[in-house]
Amino acid sequence: MAPFLKKFFPDVYRKEELNVDSTNQYCKFNSGKLTFFTSSLYLAALASSLVASLVTRKCGRRLSMLFGGSLFCAGAIINGFAQNVAMLYIGRALLGFGIGFANQSVPLYLSEMAPYKYRGALNIVFQLSITIGILAANLLNYFFAKIEGGWGWRLSLGGAVVPALIFIVGSLTLPDTPNSLIERAGRQVSLQLRDDLLEEAKDRLKDIRGVPNVDEEFNDLVAASDESRKIEHPWLNLLMRKYRPQLTFAVLIPLFQQLTGMNVITFYAPVLFKTIGFGANASLMSALITGGVNCGATFVAIVVVDRFGRRALFIEGGAQMLICQVVISVAIALKFGTTGNPGQLSMGYAEVVVTFICIYVAAFAWSWGPLGWLVPSEIFPLEVRSAAQSVNVSVNMTFTFIIAQIFLQMLCTFKFGLFIFFAFFVVIMSLFIFFFLPETKGIHIEDMATVWRDHWFWKRFFDPPQGGQIE
Repeated sequence: MAPFLKKFFPDVYRKEELNVDSTNQYCKFNSGKLTFFTSSLYLAALASSLVASLVTRKCGRRLSMLFGGSLFCAGAIINGFAQNVAMLYIGRALLGFGIGFANQSVPLYLSEMAPYKYRGALNIVFQLSITIGILAANLLNYFFAKIEGGWGWRLSLGGAVVPALIFIVGSLTLPDTPNSLIERAGRQVSLQLRDDLLEEAKDRLKDIRGVPNVDEEFNDLVAASDESRKIEHPWLNLLMRKYRPQLTFAVLIPLFQQLTGMNVITFYAPVLFKTIGFGANASLMSALITGGVNCGATFVAIVVVDRFGRRALFIEGGAQMLICQVVISVAIALKFGTTGNPGQLSMGYAEVVVTFICIYVAAFAWSWGPLGWLVPSEIFPLEVRSAAQSVNVSVNMTFTFIIAQIFLQMLCTFKFGLFIFFAFFVVIMSLFIFFFLPETKGIHIEDMATVWRDHWFWKRFFDPPQGGQIE
């Protein structure tokens, strides 16, 4: 919104609203202050994810979600009443702390509560709720921007209180997972409290599974919890040889997710929508159309992920993104060139590029978008699950921060070549998934080690060398 840019980031406002200095579409938003405001959220989420791991393991998934919602609520209030850039940064940091806790606890909660046959679909509902929230926020921003007096941006930033409050209420009313209850039971000194928690966990498991006899699965969970209590330093234990296959994916999947090029794709959408004829509403229509595609494709992922599996979606999505990136790169190069000034774009040209942008967004939304959170949350055993999810969140937020920090500078430097840069990594990540990711659909979360033992490459890590397990 122009009043927001004018108040806090006047240099960007001059380039965007007043068309001063340059018409170069590659470099017009290249502001260090604005970039840090955007990326500071991810840095805060990185820091909080390290603490969230301990809270999630010791206090349960629900309490971690409650902390996340409360921090997010505080950040939204501060941003809504911001008077200077410092307040924006503080509010943004609190939002990031909340996201770190949420990303740590919610995927674990869903993976542990969901029946194994539907674990993928129910976990992706988390991603669907995010895409719906983004779409709703963009729609509201359109109306807030029309408020006379230029204060609508306060509603845009402060309005994040609403989903935060919903999240807080949900964390207070949802039941905790059987895994978490069993973990906490094992740390009780009182035998009565221990028995009560175990009984509650067993009843919860019966409710989730919908069957009266869950003794076998319950005993497996208790045994896994007993093993987890023997581990005093789960972060150190993640380095054990038998966890290296899963740890590899906990690091590389979130890294690859940030290297798909989603940022550069969405950056160009408003320019092209303006060409099609939406004029001043180009940014809104770009957000609504691509957001609608994002929601629809995420719903497709919910329907098919437990039918066709994780590997198929990863590979198909990668191939689809690669084709779109090559086509868009060529199209941008032909019109934007190296100057970044496209001149007068034809309607047909813009429609073709926008179509490929939508196809790209769909591919990301049913593959690397949701699966980047699903797969790392389901592949680790209970004893290191919280620490491993913290690694996943930390890597994701680290590289989201890095990409956010350097993206505009890279765009200004590489120009249309940035599409090819990300396309190269799409090839690498798709090949990596094809050769090294075993299929995890339909596997009980506590039996997941079997898929690694049977894999042609990773099975070697389950025969530790003599003299110990850590190399």
